[in-house]
Amino acid sequence: MDSGQTVAVFGAYGHTGRFVVTELRERGFVPLLVGRDAGRLQALAASHPGLEHRVASVDDPASLDRALNGAAAVVNCAGPFASTAAPVIEAALRTGIPYVDVAAEIEANLDTFTHFTDRARAAGVAVVPAMAFFGGLGDLLVTTAMGDWTAADEAHVAYGLSSWHPTAGTLASGTVSRERRAGRRVRYTGGRLEYHADESDLPTLDWDFPAPLGRRTVLSGFTMADVVTVPSHLSIPEVRTYMTTDAAQDLASPDTPAPTAVDELGRSAQTFTVDVIVRSVDTRRRVVAHGQDIYAISAPLAVEAVQRILGGRTRTSGLASAGQIFDAPDFLRALSPYISLEPCHESRAPQFA
Repeated sequence: MDSGQTVAVFGAYGHTGRFVVTELRERGFVPLLVGRDAGRLQALAASHPGLEHRVASVDDPASLDRALNGAAAVVNCAGPFASTAAPVIEAALRTGIPYVDVAAEIEANLDTFTHFTDRARAAGVAVVPAMAFFGGLGDLLVTTAMGDWTAADEAHVAYGLSSWHPTAGTLASGTVSRERRAGRRVRYTGGRLEYHADESDLPTLDWDFPAPLGRRTVLSGFTMADVVTVPSHLSIPEVRTYMTTDAAQDLASPDTPAPTAVDELGRSAQTFTVDVIVRSVDTRRRVVAHGQDIYAISAPLAVEAVQRILGGRTRTSGLASAGQIFDAPDFLRALSPYISLEPCHESRAPQFA
């Protein structure tokens, strides 16, 4: 596709931002490199001859307005999103352009839905938070599994990561989230988010992932952004997420290194399986996605969203999660170069175990 449209990338020099810039170029968009660090912007621009770069700060609304001038849309890749999401959304609303971000922070995404739903609708501007591996992909998979169901009893999203070498941005965002909830844990149960103090370790269980991953021990209650995106538009009172224990240990260890590229695309060796089960009474529906590198996959997720918004391929307007604003099965099919998707499978089961 040769659209030639300019798309601003805030935090373009970050780990995920670089993937987004490359994906935009491959799809015929013109990335506009935006960020807070002039030196890092200049270095990135040097590796992408011909691309413009603009310095902007979330503390300076006028600089954000100047940075977004002439852009058709903006993708926010700069965390922690507790600090950046609201100012960049404000700038997008002032400029009248669509906003997409890759936020995985539960609290930041909740803030976005709380404070901008009415304003985005009134402005007629698309705002899509969590358009990334956590929050976006899970929401698309759950929505696909729902199919013709208008409600379900529970949704389970199990993340089977071969390893997890976190970026500096992931670690910083995690710190902010823990501070915001004062060390409490969060879960989505009974149709609402609950924060609770629990000094005990998270419970574990064995999860039978499809091949090639197979049975793995997962942490139950390892809560991710899906507990915000999924309930924002689907009637499911229980949304639970799980993480393989090995990956969780990688994330928690201070000695785990950052991701290292192993191919020409810059992806790490990390592989993932996202196993989604939705239950209604005694019927389960299951959808599974496989791929490589949770950070790299966030780029086609975000850029596909931008492409569909600018092309008018949306199902609603204003602020919405991925599964609500897009045709979820069609969106996932469009990601076939990046994700291997197993067809939805329905089975009978009295309860989840």
